[in-house]
Amino acid sequence: MFRKCSFIDNRPALYVLNEHPVGKRIVMISKRCLNFGDSQMSQQTAVGVNDVSKKFGSYQALRSVNFDIRENEFFTMLGPSGCGKTTLLRMMAGFETPDTGSIQLHHQNIVDIPPHKRRVNTVFQSYALFPHMTLSQNVAFGLENLGWGQAKIEARVGEMLERVHMQDFASRKPAQLSGGQRQRIALARALAPEPKVLLLDEPLSALDLKLRQAMRDELRSLQRDTGITFVFVTHDQEEALDMSDRIAVLGSGEVQQIGTPSKVYEEPANKFVADFIGETNFLDVDVLESSGTSATIRTPFGQVITVPCASAVPHGKATLSIRPEKLNLGDQVEGVDFEAKVVKKHYLGGYTHYLLAVGGAEIRASRRNASRAGDDFPIGDNVHVGFVENSARVLVK
Repeated sequence: MFRKCSFIDNRPALYVLNEHPVGKRIVMISKRCLNFGDSQMSQQTAVGVNDVSKKFGSYQALRSVNFDIRENEFFTMLGPSGCGKTTLLRMMAGFETPDTGSIQLHHQNIVDIPPHKRRVNTVFQSYALFPHMTLSQNVAFGLENLGWGQAKIEARVGEMLERVHMQDFASRKPAQLSGGQRQRIALARALAPEPKVLLLDEPLSALDLKLRQAMRDELRSLQRDTGITFVFVTHDQEEALDMSDRIAVLGSGEVQQIGTPSKVYEEPANKFVADFIGETNFLDVDVLESSGTSATIRTPFGQVITVPCASAVPHGKATLSIRPEKLNLGDQVEGVDFEAKVVKKHYLGGYTHYLLAVGGAEIRASRRNASRAGDDFPIGDNVHVGFVENSARVLVK
C-alpha cells in the first residue's frame, strides 16, 4: 500500500511502500502512471495560447489562435507546411513575438520574457549539438550556464545519459553517432535542466522509417516517465495519432480542431480535417433533414440514410466522408450497400487497397488480408460494397 501520495514541484515524487517483505521500499513513480487524481491534474493548464495573431509582411501566419495545453500532456500541433504550427512553437520558445494576444506558461504571460529565462527547452529538427564537445559536455552545457554546482551537474548528466541509454558513449563526439543516437543526446540535453515544457520541432523527420518508429516509442516513454509537458510539431499524421494525448489540427493559420487522436480521426470537424488526417472518400449528398448531431441524406446511389454530423447541417448540398477501411467488400458487406466496379488494385501485404467506380465517382476501399491467399476481386469485376451508417460523417465544408 502507498503510505504517502504527493508531488514535489510538479515532478514525480517519492512514495514509500510498506508491507514489503524486506521492509520499506522507496520507488519513483511518474504522475502519469497514477490512477487517482488524474482527472484533476489533466485539467491544469501548462501553456495557454490566447488570441494569438501573427503576420509576416502581408502574409497572415496566425489568425486569433486560442487553446490550452494541459499539464503532463503530450500535445501535438499537426498541419501542412505554412499552417502556422512552427510559428506557434517558436513563440512558446521566445524566438518569435505575437502581434496580438499572449502566450502563458502556468498562467504567467511570457511574451516579454527572453528565451533563456523561460522554463522551456526546445529539441530542434537538426539536433543542434556542439560538434567539438563530448556527449557529456553537450548535456552539461545548459546546466553550467544555469550555475549548477559541478557535483550536481555530473550526477544529472549521468542520470540523463542513462535515461536515454547512452551512458556507454559519454566520451564520444556527435560525429561518431548515428542519427538516432544524436536525437537521444538532443533530448537528454533539453530535459537535463528540468524544463516545465519541452518543445519538439519535427525531431524525427530526418530519420529513416524504422528508426522513426523506434524513436516514437522512446519519446512516449520519456514523456510518461518524466511527467513533463511535451509540445510536438509535425506534418506526419501517423506520428501525431500514435504519440499524442491530444492533437491540434492547424490549417491556414487557424485551429481547425482539437481532440484526442480517435476524436479527430473518427469525428473530423470539417472537410479540411477529414482530408488531412488519413485517407477518406468524399461524396456529394443532399441533406433532407438535420437534428444537430445527425442528418438524413440522400446518397449518390439513391439511398436515404441517417448519419452523424458535427453540427447542424443546412438543407441542400453537403459532403459525406467515409474512410476506406470503413467500406466492406464482398461477403463482409453490411448496412448500406451498393455495387461498384474494381478499377485498380494494390496489394500491400497486410492490406489490399481498391479503387472502385460507382455512379460516375471513384472511391477507395481497404480490406485486411486475413487469410494467406488474400482478396480476389479482379480488376474489371463488379463487387458489392457496404458501410455501417454511423461510420460515415456529414461535413459542411
